[in-house]
Amino acid sequence: MQIITGKMKKAKKVVVYGPEGIGKSTFASKFPQALFIDTEGSTADMDVSRTPKANSWTMLKQQINEIKSKRLCETLIIDTIDWAEQMCVEDILAKHQKSGIEDFGYGNGYVYVREEFGRFLNLLQEVVDSGINVVLTAHAQMRKFEQPDELGAYDRYELKLGKKTSSQTSPLVKEWADALLFCNYKTYSVAVDKDGKKHKAQGGKRVMYTSHHPCWDAKNRWELPEEVPFEYASIAHCIPLRNNSINTPNVEEGPVYWHQKELRYVFEAKPDEEIPDYTQCVQITKEEYDQLKKEYEKLENKPEQFHDTSKVGKTETRLPAKLSELMLENKVTYEEIQEAVASRGYYTIDTPIENYDIQFIDGVLVGAWPQVFEMIKENRLNDDTPF
Repeated sequence: MQIITGKMKKAKKVVVYGPEGIGKSTFASKFPQALFIDTEGSTADMDVSRTPKANSWTMLKQQINEIKSKRLCETLIIDTIDWAEQMCVEDILAKHQKSGIEDFGYGNGYVYVREEFGRFLNLLQEVVDSGINVVLTAHAQMRKFEQPDELGAYDRYELKLGKKTSSQTSPLVKEWADALLFCNYKTYSVAVDKDGKKHKAQGGKRVMYTSHHPCWDAKNRWELPEEVPFEYASIAHCIPLRNNSINTPNVEEGPVYWHQKELRYVFEAKPDEEIPDYTQCVQITKEEYDQLKKEYEKLENKPEQFHDTSKVGKTETRLPAKLSELMLENKVTYEEIQEAVASRGYYTIDTPIENYDIQFIDGVLVGAWPQVFEMIKENRLNDDTPF
């Protein structure tokens, strides 16, 4: 018998759910080479790749089989799974010539739905086994929940699958997923009078929850923090690129890649060079590279007090230009960035910034720089050593 040890690199199964309009489709579109099967028409105004709208359960399964056999993408997104489940129910009713799921009697209709939906998830598992990530988006619903060993009930968010069929299909989806991510608007109740009797809601920041809570279902197998910004950069380092999904880049035609492990830009492999491992690469356009190159040249003569050469490694290595400029403008050191990132649980304190996922740097460190800088200033106040 062959015994396999250690982590296994494979495609991921992700379920993202939350209230309507929060940006689930936009979030899913950031996955590598995403292809949508849009069951409800929510991507019409988005610049994404999509199949023709699936109008039936049979058509949906045919599209999935074709994507699997021809490997048409790196990430398959079904948007949304609750609408897909409704197709499943309608297909079962049509086959058995019933007008409603209750017409089967004794709960048999729900058993049919569970069995058919289980076969559907097995089909998606075959897609994952072929090396394609699968992302399911879903709406959220609020339900009264009462624990059997406690008094009283409370509201909690759940997957918005069929009102009655969810007791059959929702557990299957949650068990199937590697990560069940709940996104919502984070609001705070703030007192507006001196007695604290009147309150108003403030905030509205979009966040994503990755672990189980009494008020929502969530899980992950990647040791993510319990709460992260609702941005793809929060989980990008957990999603692998497929080995054969990227062609060898050409400097004349593009694209260009940033090699996250070797900390260099990749154009094309020379005849006497080993072909790089493109699973460690993030794609950027040639125009973006040319602009970065110009920005690097501008930084050549600037003081680089934030660069710790013992951690950076090669002297020609540079941090991304946008981050470097923000650090220079605000006199932020290399170590202060590491401390801020580690305090939120994104990376350990000893992880070099150059090893951060490029999308995390762009989406979080650069994209949310005001919040990052506020955290750094708070850390400075709590530090006994002078800045």
